[in-house]
Amino acid sequence: MSANRTSRPGPTSGPAAGGVSGAATSPATGTLSGLAEFLRTRRSRLRPEDVDLPDFGGRRRVAGLRREELAQLAGVSVDYYTRLEQGRVGNPSDAVLDAVARALRLDPEEAGHLHRLARTRPTRGSGARGAGRGPARGSAAPQKVRPSMVRLLDAMPDVPAVVMGRRMDILAWNSAAVALLGDYGALAPAERNIARITFLDPASRTLYDDWVACARENVAFLHLEAGRRPDDPRLAELIGELSVRSQEFRHWWAEHPVRDKTSGHKVFHHPLVGRMELVYDTLRSADDPDQALVTYTADPGSPSEDALRMLISWEADRVARPR
Repeated sequence: MSANRTSRPGPTSGPAAGGVSGAATSPATGTLSGLAEFLRTRRSRLRPEDVDLPDFGGRRRVAGLRREELAQLAGVSVDYYTRLEQGRVGNPSDAVLDAVARALRLDPEEAGHLHRLARTRPTRGSGARGAGRGPARGSAAPQKVRPSMVRLLDAMPDVPAVVMGRRMDILAWNSAAVALLGDYGALAPAERNIARITFLDPASRTLYDDWVACARENVAFLHLEAGRRPDDPRLAELIGELSVRSQEFRHWWAEHPVRDKTSGHKVFHHPLVGRMELVYDTLRSADDPDQALVTYTADPGSPSEDALRMLISWEADRVARPR
């Protein structure tokens, strides 16, 4: 594969932020505590007037809706909703979960996340604290990139592209991605992770025009992954490391955002060619959604297309020069 090139340095190591010893929150969101945290954060963002409920005033002990107000909206008893939020309902029906999702104004991704969390139960001897039984047991084994994905990468020399696996691990990349994003081949395999690089590599804060938005997207996707893979010890280790080393990660993780990685715009400030506006797309195979091809393209005829072409050409010339 044509990817292993030398470029900008990889993520740097640093001491634990604030002397924290361990993740600030439960690393696996597919846990009973994860369900409680998710429901509480979603209740806290709603006010009575948002859901056409009267507000009789008085001081509220918690932000957002009270449990009894949410139960009223969902059409369940206060006791039942309280037990659901505490993870004490053995097998909540789809109808009840759908009603709670509607009451909380959840979008489809959040509603699916709620269903997964509510179905999760802890297993004995799990490596992650409170980790539950989920569909991805055994997913700690190293993931191998599909040969067809490698062929796609090599067939797109002018399009920066990477193959993203579980936990946002980077499984493969092409030389154009090296030019844009840096050389993943210079990193140890365990460090080739999009979220880890975003939070722990100082260069990422200048590469992305809106680093905060990029970082928050990563947190939201990791929450989605944790709901899907509650028994994945490598995912728990990643979330634990980021929680220890990044105060920003800890803060955003506690908000429990949930969002899939699909497509959108990113503005880059590259040290060689300056500002580029690129579109990223995440393409998943129907028979193996755990591997996604992430591509970056520029609008035809735009200054960003010229800058990207120049950057890729410079990388090709650098690699071709004798060492």
